[in-house]
Amino acid sequence: MGLYRNGSVRSASFLDGFQSDYLGGGKTKLASSPKSSNSSRLVAALTCLQLAFAVYATFLLFYMSPIVDLRTKPDFSWTSRIASGWKLLIPNGVNHLQDASGMGLMEQQPLNMSEVCEHETIDFEQKKSDNVKMVTLKKELYDEVLDFQSKTNGIETLPELLAMKSKWDIKGPNKAKVTVILNHFKRKTLCSQIDTLLQQTLPFHHIWVLALGSPNEQNLKRIVESYNDTRISFISSTYDFKYFGRFQMALQTEGDLVYILDDDMIPGKRMLEILSHVAGTDKYQNSVLGSIGRILPFRSKDLTFPSYRKFGIKEAGLYLPDPAYDILVEKMVQVDFLSSSWFLSSELVKTLFIEDPYTFMTGEDLHLSYLLQKYRDAGSFVLPVDPNDKETWGDSEHRLAYVSETTVIFKDIVQVRDDQWWATLTSGYITQWAAMNPQKVDAFFYAHSISEVTALAPLLEKFRATSGKKAYIAVSGGRYCPCEDAAAALKWPKSVCKERRFKIFDLGIGTLSKNSPSEVPVVQAIYATMKGLIKMHNPSVVITVDDVDVSVKKALKMAVETGRVVVGNETSEGSTAGNVTKAPALILLPRRSITQALWIADVKPAALLYWNKMRISVNIITQNRVTSLRRLLKSLTDAYYLGDDVPISFNMDSKVDEDTIREVGTFEWPHGTKTLRRRIIQGGLIRAVSESWYPASDDDFGLLLEDDIEVSPYYYLWIKYALLTYYYDPQLSFPELNSISLYTPRLVEVLKERPKWNPSEAFKKIHKYTPYLHQLPCSWGSVFFPKHWREFYVYMNMRFTENAKENPVQIPKSRTNGWQASWKKFLIDLMYLRGYVSLYPNFPDQASFSTNHMEPGAHIAAKDNVLQHDKHDFEVPLLMDDFRNYLPNGKMPPASKLPSINLFNKPVSLKGLKVAGAKLGQDVLECKPTELVTVHHDTGVPKECVTF
Repeated sequence: MGLYRNGSVRSASFLDGFQSDYLGGGKTKLASSPKSSNSSRLVAALTCLQLAFAVYATFLLFYMSPIVDLRTKPDFSWTSRIASGWKLLIPNGVNHLQDASGMGLMEQQPLNMSEVCEHETIDFEQKKSDNVKMVTLKKELYDEVLDFQSKTNGIETLPELLAMKSKWDIKGPNKAKVTVILNHFKRKTLCSQIDTLLQQTLPFHHIWVLALGSPNEQNLKRIVESYNDTRISFISSTYDFKYFGRFQMALQTEGDLVYILDDDMIPGKRMLEILSHVAGTDKYQNSVLGSIGRILPFRSKDLTFPSYRKFGIKEAGLYLPDPAYDILVEKMVQVDFLSSSWFLSSELVKTLFIEDPYTFMTGEDLHLSYLLQKYRDAGSFVLPVDPNDKETWGDSEHRLAYVSETTVIFKDIVQVRDDQWWATLTSGYITQWAAMNPQKVDAFFYAHSISEVTALAPLLEKFRATSGKKAYIAVSGGRYCPCEDAAAALKWPKSVCKERRFKIFDLGIGTLSKNSPSEVPVVQAIYATMKGLIKMHNPSVVITVDDVDVSVKKALKMAVETGRVVVGNETSEGSTAGNVTKAPALILLPRRSITQALWIADVKPAALLYWNKMRISVNIITQNRVTSLRRLLKSLTDAYYLGDDVPISFNMDSKVDEDTIREVGTFEWPHGTKTLRRRIIQGGLIRAVSESWYPASDDDFGLLLEDDIEVSPYYYLWIKYALLTYYYDPQLSFPELNSISLYTPRLVEVLKERPKWNPSEAFKKIHKYTPYLHQLPCSWGSVFFPKHWREFYVYMNMRFTENAKENPVQIPKSRTNGWQASWKKFLIDLMYLRGYVSLYPNFPDQASFSTNHMEPGAHIAAKDNVLQHDKHDFEVPLLMDDFRNYLPNGKMPPASKLPSINLFNKPVSLKGLKVAGAKLGQDVLECKPTELVTVHHDTGVPKECVTF
């Protein structure tokens, strides 16, 4: 690559010839001179010329010294001006003798621009479309784009832009330094471009004329030389760096801004002024500006995207401005990429080289805009013009584009560019279509390897097979997970990787990071790409495996944290708030849990957003049954936890035995933190249970288990599924639900006779295995809700008496009235008085998610317990297979479809339960028969009576 910079100093060969003729071999000519004064003038001229060279050399040596920072690139144009002045002192005979010397010095003569400049011939009118339909469609789409942008970001006319405050002031001291880069190959427009740039109202800092592999290099060089301007440099190379070479050169500028022009762009005389002003505004300083741009295709009705060169359809996008369709840009418009000219800060140019381009053969324009948005959140904008003032136009002679066509029209190049823009769209590039048409997908899967694709496939297919649900998968691509291999693993045709239809997204991460051992390229690329895809498609959840690479996990976490999904009107306790936005939930599933978590596809998308918000803790009450405790701990350890962090606590009374202390001390809990609590003074079971857990927030749920309980491997899945369905659905108000039971009772516990009861028989007309609502709380494995537990704490404190007969609440026909030292008795009273219910499972043979082994303890086999307990009536089988198979239609029924029964197992509506409680009239506040007590849910303290 060669660099030529203009100067006014002649060649050394000319000086040598000059001295030889006049000081050596030219003595005869000097002696024959009619006037001796000519000799004196000549000597004086030569002396001055030598002095000039001495001064020049002195300054040159100074600037080359180590104390001078050459990065400032000092301007030596003053030497040219001095030499030009001194040239007048040299006799005319010098030039005459130089010409007569016959030494081939014609090349050193000043070049005449009129002799070297070439110009394109434009002898036709601007092309115009006579297709009325297409003119209408294009203008309709353009109006839609402007309308959207005016509502979301605001669009300005040229006067409005110039009225905005800018850090660059053409009239003040803070003028922008603009480096102009002109890339030329064959066109004959260089003189026209330089001429208009020399006339700019804001002078340029430098012009770099590039001839990279150009067959016209010598002519271009002569043109640059003819301008004799040290600000204009000529840079050439025999290698053709294609379209990216000019941007590589732009990295070298020390100016503030860079203006890169195609050879068919003849900007108006005010363009540098206008562009610099806009680039200095707060709104557009982080942008790339231009005069021509393109809006990429919109999705068609068949859900595919057409070629950007597809003729005859609206969805092919827009070319702006488009004189063929009478579309003129009179307001600032954001586009998907710019063509023919780019004006941006020198800092932003670096962004083009963060990722390898799709190809070096074409597409630098799209690659620049794509990466600027992806990594710098920078937009691409076409500036408005004054239709009546060509000096404001960045493309004052648009017909040049038709003289030697540079806009790609060849079929193979069009295909390459179609593939390129589709690759950007599926890698998170938010085009104008994507901005105007936000998508809504329920789940976005990410797989970094083929094994991860295989692991996630069942849940992905469940989403795609569920009516009304939509899910896509993104794969890393490249050497990590090629799209075609991923498609094969999913049993999809490999053609899905080439179709312009959303289904699978190849992120090309492996191509970017290549063989780098650093995690930085991977984190950067996945974060930037997934951030765009999340913003574009608004998934409720992003799902991957929990053993995904650590760097990938970091990137996904950052990406979901920046995304916002509109939930809608969130409902709380019957009141409606405004629109709520939340970050998507990142679900990291253990591979062994994926096939057991297919029910995720049946949960409402708005509820899935709360996946990671809930916190379910396991709270064990134990004292001296170490064998039972070990059985419980094994069943808990072996359960499915969906990758959640589940803390566990052990609550021991003062008389706990040594074996139990050792067991809980050495027990390793792999699913979360472990906490041990031991009372100093014996409190008994009522205190051991009620004080074993207290909620830290409204998303903190407590599972209470005595040590003779054993749980099913599916118990946690049941809890999580139920909470997402009935607690976290923003559109559902269900304040009556206060807990979720793991156990299905076989007896009517509160009746003296304790008759047997089978829910499958009771509800067979609805559905044999439907879950149901029961007014009875469960003490053999139940999850309690935070608001209701606070309420229970306050109620129990207000009603607790040592003598059960002194308790003011006496429920008719309930044997619980005589229970003493039972925390459950107070919870039963509260639920009866206020119409609360618990959700219960219902499966064949009353199989449950927990069972009670009926081992001796505080109640069972206690000396003062006169009841005989048949173990078969209490020890139910554990559910050991996927419970979805038994649910109505394979999923949790809507809350409105759940049957409800009262304390005595009689069918009663939720309102009927409230009527019975209000009628009893024994709550802590005296209310009317049509009112119930409400509380402050943050404290549980009673507030007032409210009509239900």
